[in-house]
Amino acid sequence: MPSDNPRPPERDRSVTDLFGSAIGQISTLFRKEVQLARAEMGEKLGEAAGAVTPLAAGGGLLVGALILLLFALASLLVHFGVPTGWAQLIVGVVAAIGGYVLIRSGLAQLKTSNLVPSRTTEQLSRDAQVAKEQVR
Repeated sequence: MPSDNPRPPERDRSVTDLFGSAIGQISTLFRKEVQLARAEMGEKLGEAAGAVTPLAAGGGLLVGALILLLFALASLLVHFGVPTGWAQLIVGVVAAIGGYVLIRSGLAQLKTSNLVPSRTTEQLSRDAQVAKEQVR
């Protein structure tokens, strides 16, 4: 009686068949891992998008407060006898230097490694190691 399964049992398969099957399974595994990475990146971007509105609103209020504080500082310098133009220039230069230092610091902390889907990367590394062991 003929079998409905066209594939021979594992013990009757040739090395080429087994190797081809292993490569196919590894290929499928890597495709699934890439899908997982895409899903994880989508999740991270969704979380970041939800934070944009309150960040923008808070940033807008802080910019307004900073402007008022800088005007108050310039007024304080004028009160101590510094001419108005010089007081505004001093406060402006100090604020510009402070802003530059903060931006440089932020750029130094902003790394692409923070955006990498770490769980998926670790899993891909483990999968690659298993695949290497299977091929040996």
